[in-house]
Amino acid sequence: MNPSIRFDDADAYQHYMGGWSRAVGQTFIDWLALPAGLDWLDVGCGNGAFTALIAERQAPTRLLGIDPSPEQLAAARLHPSLQQADFCRAQAEALPFADASVDVSIMPLVIFFLPEPELGLAQMQRVTRPGGTLAAYAWDMPGGGFPYAAMHAELKALGHPVAAPPSAQISRRDALEALWQDAGLANVESCVIEVAQTFERFEDYWHTATARSTTRERLASLSETQRTTLKNRLCARLPADADGRVQVQARAHAVRGQRPR
Repeated sequence: MNPSIRFDDADAYQHYMGGWSRAVGQTFIDWLALPAGLDWLDVGCGNGAFTALIAERQAPTRLLGIDPSPEQLAAARLHPSLQQADFCRAQAEALPFADASVDVSIMPLVIFFLPEPELGLAQMQRVTRPGGTLAAYAWDMPGGGFPYAAMHAELKALGHPVAAPPSAQISRRDALEALWQDAGLANVESCVIEVAQTFERFEDYWHTATARSTTRERLASLSETQRTTLKNRLCARLPADADGRVQVQARAHAVRGQRPR
C-alpha cells in the first residue's frame, strides 16, 4: 500500500470512518448473500470494523485479517467480536497464506490505496479456493462519493489539497468490473451502495471530518481567515435542517466474482 497514506491512529480512524465503514459494510454483506460457515479473509482489515461484521453476521469457520499497520491490528485484536480471529501484519500485494486456503477474500475500502490494484487482486485470487468469492468495495472517489468529499473540495479550492489515494480511478464502477473481468473471474457483478450519516450539528461534522491527521495538517497550514472561509463554505454546501442537523451522503461501488473451478 502507498506508504504516504497511512492510518496508524486506530482511535482517530474509528472516529473519522467507523460509522461510515459499518454502514456501507452492512449493505455490502447483504448484497453478497453468502452462507454461514465459510473461511473468510479481510485484506486491509484496519481496526477490524468490517471484520467484526463478518464475525457477527456470517458465523465464519475461520476468519483472517491482514493490515500493514501494527496500531490498527492491535485495535482489531481487542474487539470483543474478534477474539477468535487471526490477524497478521502484511501487505495486500504479498498475502502470507497458502494457495486456495479461504472461501472468501474481501478488500473493504482498500483497493484504491494500492499503487497496483491488479497485484492485490492476483493475491486474493491465489489464496481463494476454486468456486470461492472475491469481492471489494470502494468509495467513488472520482464521482465525489467519499464521505468527506466536500471538505476535500474546499481545501483544494483554498490551495491546500489532501493527498488522493494512488489509484483513485479504480473506484469507478466500470473500472472495478473491468479489473475483475480481466483477472478471469467468473460471474462478475457490481452494484452501487448509497449511505448517509446525520450529524446533530455542523460542529459535530467538523470535528469528525478533521479527525484524520492529514486533514488536521492541512488545517494547521491555513490562516485564521482561511479556516473561517473553509467553515463558512462547508456550511453552505451542507445546510442544516430546521433542527440544526446536517445530513451527509456518500456512495461506494462494490464488485464480486468467483475464482473459476
